Amino acid sequence: MLTPLAAATGVLALLTLVPGPDMAIVTRRAVSRGRADGLRTVGGIAAGLLLWGALTVAGLAALLAASAEVYLVVKLAGAAYLCFLGAQSLRRPGAGAVLDDAAPEPGGRAARGRGSAWRTGLVSNALNPKIAVFYTGLLPSLAPPDLSPAAGMALLVLVHVLLTLVWLSTYVYVLSRARRFFTRPRVRRAMDRVTGIVLIGFGVRVATSTA
Repeated sequence: MLTPLAAATGVLALLTLVPGPDMAIVTRRAVSRGRADGLRTVGGIAAGLLLWGALTVAGLAALLAASAEVYLVVKLAGAAYLCFLGAQSLRRPGAGAVLDDAAPEPGGRAARGRGSAWRTGLVSNALNPKIAVFYTGLLPSLAPPDLSPAAGMALLVLVHVLLTLVWLSTYVYVLSRARRFFTRPRVRRAMDRVTGIVLIGFGVRVATSTA
């Protein structure tokens, strides 16, 4: 018989595996800039989840989820950011690709991209109010009953972050194994166009969602 924590982990794992904006963003960074950049993006995504987790445990995320006005502002900001990232891919598809084993000059374009990758992952999650709804709406029902509400929520947030790190890092590794294929100019341009359209599609869906 499954323990409450094992059952909750299974639910979180299924939700983590569902493709969404995070996977599209990681694909864009990993294909255009390489494995290291993809992993930095994953780190930013995990930081964004931890931020929402801290707000949830503190009770602030529930306030956001309950405020239609604040939720709308954050939702539209997040949608605009996803559309911005998609437009970047469409505007100059295939531009600026750097292999992981390249040796960029200190302070050069590749070096500046390191911080940009982490920020991209962080901002995309920080501007996603659906995480607040997910954490405040679903996690309380999954929290182990033998822990306090705050401790149970914190534990499940950490489990979700760990699952996200493992899944997206594995995905980046798989992409990196096919790096020679993805760094071909024609393939790279096609991938940028596809991920650009997908990101804009997610942005539109976020903007028009009702919950």
